[in-house]
Amino acid sequence: MKIWIKRILLSLGVLALLGILYAAFAPLPYDPVLPKEKWGAGASSVLPAYSGLQREFPAINGETSPEKAELGRMLFFDPVLSKNQDMACATCHNPSLGFSDGLSTAKGADGKPLPRNTLSLWNVAYATNFFWDGRAKTLEEQMNVPLHASNEMAGTDQETITRLKAIPAYVDLFNKAYGGTDSVSTQNMQSAIAAFERTLVSNNSPFDKYAAGQFDALTAQQRRGLNLFRSAATRCFECHAAPTFGSDNFFLTGVADLPGQVHDKGRAAIAPDGKDGAFKAPTLRNIALSAPYMHNGSLATLSDVIDFYAKGGGSANGLTVDRQIVPFELSLQEKDDLIAFLYALTDESKAVVVPDSVPSGLPVVKQVANPAREVVSQYNVAGAEAGTSPKHEPATVVVGPNETLQEAADRAGPGDTIQVPYKVYKESMVIDWSDIKLIGVPNDKGEMPVIDGENKRADGVIASGNNFEMANFSVMNYTSNGVLVEGATGVHLHDMYIENTGVYGVYPVRSTNVLIERIKATKMNDAAIYAGKSKNVIIRDTETYGNVIGVELENTVNGEVYNNHAHDNTVGIFIDLLPQLPSKVSLNTKVHDNISENNNGKNFAKPGASQALIPPGTGMLILAADQVEVYNNTIRGNKTGGLAVFNLTIGFATEEIDVGPNPEHIYAHGNTYDHNGFDADPFVKNMLGKGFDIIWDTNGADNHFDEKVSSSFPPILPRKNWPQPLYNLYWRLMNFVVKIAS
Repeated sequence: MKIWIKRILLSLGVLALLGILYAAFAPLPYDPVLPKEKWGAGASSVLPAYSGLQREFPAINGETSPEKAELGRMLFFDPVLSKNQDMACATCHNPSLGFSDGLSTAKGADGKPLPRNTLSLWNVAYATNFFWDGRAKTLEEQMNVPLHASNEMAGTDQETITRLKAIPAYVDLFNKAYGGTDSVSTQNMQSAIAAFERTLVSNNSPFDKYAAGQFDALTAQQRRGLNLFRSAATRCFECHAAPTFGSDNFFLTGVADLPGQVHDKGRAAIAPDGKDGAFKAPTLRNIALSAPYMHNGSLATLSDVIDFYAKGGGSANGLTVDRQIVPFELSLQEKDDLIAFLYALTDESKAVVVPDSVPSGLPVVKQVANPAREVVSQYNVAGAEAGTSPKHEPATVVVGPNETLQEAADRAGPGDTIQVPYKVYKESMVIDWSDIKLIGVPNDKGEMPVIDGENKRADGVIASGNNFEMANFSVMNYTSNGVLVEGATGVHLHDMYIENTGVYGVYPVRSTNVLIERIKATKMNDAAIYAGKSKNVIIRDTETYGNVIGVELENTVNGEVYNNHAHDNTVGIFIDLLPQLPSKVSLNTKVHDNISENNNGKNFAKPGASQALIPPGTGMLILAADQVEVYNNTIRGNKTGGLAVFNLTIGFATEEIDVGPNPEHIYAHGNTYDHNGFDADPFVKNMLGKGFDIIWDTNGADNHFDEKVSSSFPPILPRKNWPQPLYNLYWRLMNFVVKIAS
C-alpha cells in the first residue's frame, strides 16, 4: 500500500478516535437551569389570611424614597424635559385617564400618531419588562425612549441638564434627594422619575377589601364576575393572575393590525425567540379608566375585549394564537357580571397629587373628565381599608332544607365546617375564606350529596381559601370543572365521585401542599385528576377511567403520584412541562405503585387544546418534565406504548416553547410491563413503525431505564450502571441516528 494512502487512513483513524473520545467525555448538553425565583410554581398566598385571594405582591423593582419621589413628581409633570418644552411624561400618562392618554395610539410631539397604545403606569413598580414588547428591563432604562425619541419628547441630556441646573428649585430638590451640592445629572433625573412612578400603587380596590374578608365589598354581580374571571371557561386568570392582574410574559392573542398600519411584530422584533405578534399582558388594575385597549388601541371598550376573547381572539379571523386562547360562551348577563368585576379592580386611593405648578413655570398638563369614573362609582360600594378583616369564631354551618349551598357558604367564615346533608343540589358554589371544611353527609344508604351543573353551569365548586378541605360529594355535569381550587396553600380533596365536569374533575392550580385521595372520576375531556403550576402535591388512591387523561401533574414541583388505578382513558398518567404558562418548571416527581392499564380510549379533547395531541393508548407519558422517578408500577394493555418519554417539539413549534424542552434526569426502574404497543396509534406508527413497552425519543440527558421489557425504542436503553463515557457515547450516537432518520 502506498505511503500516502496509509497516511490518509491513519489520519482518518486518528480523527475517528478523537471523535469517539469527544463523544464519550465531553459534557452532555442540558436545558438551562432556572433560579428558584423564576420557577413560578405554587401559591403566593399571604399567610395567615382571611381568604386565599390575598396574595403576596412581587418585590418592587428598584429604589424609592420620599425625597426622590417628590423630585420625580415635579419632573414627571414638567414639560422642561422635552426639546420644545411642550410635552411632559404626564402628557401621555395623565392621571385623570388612568395614567394613559385615552387615545387608540399615543400622539407624538409632531401631532402624528405613534404605533402603540399608551400603557398605564399603575403598579409599574412590580413590572420586570417594560413596553408592550419588553425591550427595557428597568424603569430607568424605559424612560430613555420617550425622553430622547425624535417623535416624542426629543430631548438631549446636555440641554435638559443645563436647563435644570438653571432652576434653583430643582437644584435644591436634587441636592436634598441625592445629597451633595452638584446632584443634577441625567442618572439622578431618571432615578427620581422612576422613584415617583414606583409610588403609583393600587391595592385597596373593592376586590382587595373582599380578599381581606369584607364580604360586602363586592356586590353579588361582582362576585359572579370574579367566578367567571377565574373559571376555566374564560381562563382570564391564566394571564392576569392576582395580585398584579398582569404578567411580564408575552402572549399571542391575535390582535389584527389596523388598516394602513405597518405590521407590528411585537416581541419578535426584540428577542430572537419572540413570537411574531406577541405582547405582554398589562395589569387590569384600574383598567376601567384607561380605554381603549390592546397594543394598538383597536378595542374601544371592555365589552369589546370580552367579545374578542370569547371568539378565541384572532383565531376567529384565521390568525395564530396561543393554545390557551380558546373560544367560550357567555350570556349577556355573564358578560355584564365579568365587566362589573373588572370595575371592582379600580382603586385610586393613593392617587398622586397633580402639582398646580412646576419649578420651570411651564404649564402643567390639564386633568380632564373621565366618564368611566362615574360608571365605576355606580358599580362599586364603599368599604373600609383593605387591610382590615372582621373577627370570626369557628363554627359548624349546616345547609338548611330550603337553603342553597351558596347561601350557607355566605354565612360561613374562616375556620368553619360547612355540613351538607344528602340532596341533589342543582347549582354552583364559591368559597373564598380560609380554613373551610366542606363536608357532605351521606344518607342512610351511604349516598353522597350531589352537586349537579345540569350541563349548563361552568364550575361546580370554586375555592381559593387556604387550608381548604372537601369530601363526601358526587359532582357532575358541569362544562368546565368539577372542583377548582386556585392559589391556595393547603388543599385536601378526598372521597368524591366526579363525572362529566368538562375540562377537569378536580383542578387545584397555583397551589401549595395539595393532597388528593380516594376520588373516582370519569368522562372529562382533559384530566380527571389534575394539579398544575403547583408545589408539594400528592395524588393517591384514585380511580380514573373514560377520560382523555386519568391523572396529570403539570408544571409542578415536588409531586408524588402513587397507588392510583388509571384505566380506559386516552392516557393513564401524564407528567408534563407545557410552555406559555406562569410556571416554567416540572421538577422532582415520583410515580410509583400505580396500575395504568388499557388506556386505549378515543381522544375526545376539544380541537386545538394541547391534550388533543396525545395519541390514544399510552400508559404513562412524560413530556419535557425533569427529575422524574417511575418505579413499581404495573403498566399493561396500552396499545401504543407503556411508558413514553418525549421532548416538547413532538407537539409544539419551536417558537411556542419558552421552557426547557427536554425531559432530563428520568429514572424508570422496577416496573412491570405486559402487552403494550400491540396496535400503535397512527401518529406513533408512522414515526416508529409500531408500538413498544417503552418509547424514548432519545432527547434529554441523564435518562436511565433499569427495566425488563419485551420491546423498546431505542432497542437498547441506557441503564444506571453504565459508565458515564459509555452513556455519553451512546446518547450522542442515538441522537445522531434519530436526527438522520427524521
